[in-house]
Amino acid sequence: MIGAAFTITAKDLKERFRDRSAIMLAIVVPLGLAFVMNLTIGPLADQSFNTGVTVHDADGGAIATGFVEMLADVEAAGFVDVKDVTTAAEARGLVDDHSVSTAYLLPEGLSDAVAANEEAAIIVVADPDQPIGSQVGTALADGFVWEVNAVRLSIGTALALGGDDLEALIVAAGDEPSPISLASATTEGRGFDFSTFYATGIAVFFMFFTVQFGVLSIIDERENGTMPRLLVAPISRQSILVGKLVASFLVGMASTIVLWLATTLLMGAEWGGSLIVILLIAAGVTAAMGLTAAIATFAKNAEQAGAITAFVVVVFGVLGGTFFPVSRISGAFAAISRVTPHFWLMEGFQRSSAGEGIVDILPAIGAILAFAIVLGSIGLFRARDLVRHQ
Repeated sequence: MIGAAFTITAKDLKERFRDRSAIMLAIVVPLGLAFVMNLTIGPLADQSFNTGVTVHDADGGAIATGFVEMLADVEAAGFVDVKDVTTAAEARGLVDDHSVSTAYLLPEGLSDAVAANEEAAIIVVADPDQPIGSQVGTALADGFVWEVNAVRLSIGTALALGGDDLEALIVAAGDEPSPISLASATTEGRGFDFSTFYATGIAVFFMFFTVQFGVLSIIDERENGTMPRLLVAPISRQSILVGKLVASFLVGMASTIVLWLATTLLMGAEWGGSLIVILLIAAGVTAAMGLTAAIATFAKNAEQAGAITAFVVVVFGVLGGTFFPVSRISGAFAAISRVTPHFWLMEGFQRSSAGEGIVDILPAIGAILAFAIVLGSIGLFRARDLVRHQ
């Protein structure tokens, strides 16, 4: 049986390696797609936020000067680029031609109105075509206005309580430190960098296409009329099944390992420890074989089986987070995504990339193998009917 199975495996492997379309689908296309997505989307996500703003100061008073100094501090922190203008029309023009996201117009008499406790306004002109930048720009002006109003409130309270030196109160209110401030801190997370995310996501997605060649070849053998010739030879049905499944497993392992090594060397992807990566790949290939086998045994022909498999794989790929992260999505979508082996493969690779050990990866491997066992059992039970005389 072993010798016969080995012969079937060798025959199928030779056919796969001679099939250029299979090599394209297994290695060239996923590797190229991973490179393209990493080069186009990855740099955008790695960039820090920065937006252009402009300010026209027609006032020149203390409040206007304070606002301009606030913008200078934000610019020094790298969040905005401030463009100088001499007229309000020029400021509006920069917004109209999308050169900046926000323009601030400080009208004449602004500082005097604030000092006299009269109504005053900073005019914010926002570009609707730059929603994030304009929201940030509006928030900066809003924060400055709230700070000025807080100072006015404190001065008004002091005057109501008997204070009589307005200038001294203004200086004291400006020098008084804020009673509360924000302190930021980050936790140690398990997030992918973009190179690793796209490398593993594309590899997982195409893994489920690659293994179908070996499984669907059983149907091809029946349609091409070669299955009866195999059955009349001194080869058992079990040997045929084992040989084709082993060939499918080896093709899936080989193509994914090539993607792992190529993306690690050429893209700098961090898949994690070698042993864990191999275990995850093996579990994923087994699950892919189980899925394809279960679908193939219910299909009428190889074309139908391939079409159904492709549809299911694409849906599972989207739900499982091979194109965008879903590990932190809650609700019904999160529950559905956990039914797919793709989700657990991405979860396992994410933990592996973060440096976690085999014990931490076991729940993901267990979920993948459970998927493989359930569907694989159905596929193997029904596949016996495919390996018989018509």
